[in-house]
Amino acid sequence: MFKSLKKWWKYMGAKVSSVFNEKADPKIQLEQAITEAQDQHRRLKEQAANVIANQKQTEMRLNAAMDELEKYNRNAQQAVIMADEAANSGDSAKALEYTGAAEAFANQLISKETEIENLKTMSLQSTQAADQAKAAVNQNARLLQEKLSEKQKLLSQLDQAKMAEQMNTAMSSLTETVGGDVPTLAEVREKIETRYAKAKGMSEIQGMGVETKMLEVEQASVNFEAQARLSEIRSKLGIGDAAPATEPAAAEPTPEPATEPAAKPAAEPGT
Repeated sequence: MFKSLKKWWKYMGAKVSSVFNEKADPKIQLEQAITEAQDQHRRLKEQAANVIANQKQTEMRLNAAMDELEKYNRNAQQAVIMADEAANSGDSAKALEYTGAAEAFANQLISKETEIENLKTMSLQSTQAADQAKAAVNQNARLLQEKLSEKQKLLSQLDQAKMAEQMNTAMSSLTETVGGDVPTLAEVREKIETRYAKAKGMSEIQGMGVETKMLEVEQASVNFEAQARLSEIRSKLGIGDAAPATEPAAAEPTPEPATEPAAKPAAEPGT
């Protein structure tokens, strides 16, 4: 029972995550990823700063210990010199005191030398850690810059994808049915072409019908009667038909042969 509930819980979690990823805005998710990367880089810089600060503190402690070691060394030497001078002057009490002071300085000198060795080891380790932290910060900064550049590229691709989706929607609206109240261009074109083809067909059918031929015959008969009546009117007026009236116009060039024989005899005496 517990295993079944556990599987169901994991399934529901995966389903909710899948639905969320489908509905989530990629632009917002991209901003979240970049923000998270920037926060990680900031935390890494803070950790690196702490490591470098520890390395700097170790160096300062080592330098201070070196100064103290030098001072203890000078004090020990001075105590030895003063004890020797007191012993040479016959003052054994002062010689004993200076010898005790020299031994105390020598113990401090030994303790400081041990501390310096430990500080040197710590300084070496902290220096290596600081170098690694700097390298990690530099590498992460480079990766962050690449992510920022990739962000701009992805945003550009996202805008192009949105534009392509809008273009696909617009093109599909021209070829597909988008709703009962909104006809597509293809539907309107098909409707107009159907009406035009039907009108042309009806016109051709009417042109081939008997009634049309009868109208043509009646029109020809009317035209013939009109011509006959026009001829009758011309005869009464003494004008004649249109055909004879046009013949004299063709006979007008007859005077030209009379001029040509007169010119020929004039040329014969010259021979």
